[in-house]
Amino acid sequence: MVSVAAITGCGRSKNSADSTASTAATGTVAAISKYDQGPRAGASPWNHELSEQGEQLFKTKGCSACHTFGKRATGPDLAGVTMRRTAQWMENQILHPEVMTKEDPISHGLMGVFALQMPNQGLTPDEAKAVIEYFKHLDQEAGGH
Repeated sequence: MVSVAAITGCGRSKNSADSTASTAATGTVAAISKYDQGPRAGASPWNHELSEQGEQLFKTKGCSACHTFGKRATGPDLAGVTMRRTAQWMENQILHPEVMTKEDPISHGLMGVFALQMPNQGLTPDEAKAVIEYFKHLDQEAGGH
């Protein structure tokens, strides 16, 4: 079981240097996801054209009803998400949120914090990649990249 204390933002453990270590202060173990191993999505440059498509999808699919950038809303704050998560994790969360909530410890932990199931918006894998590029654009712009 993943403790709420071990989850922050869009699932990155508070102890990001070692996500497998027990947190001494809380006695919890940070969530480990098979989809969140490897480089962070924001470590690679963003694609301008895909980012524009992703921004439109974010608006038309109603994502902004639950997600914002820079503050908590009904769903997790997405500011910095591409530096907390891998593209593979985000793509799976976008394409299969109902499966991720059941099978992925990070997504399951977020469900516990927000008590709200992310709806499946029926995006294609290419559309999910475009949304991720939009997130990368926002994170890299906020970081001055």
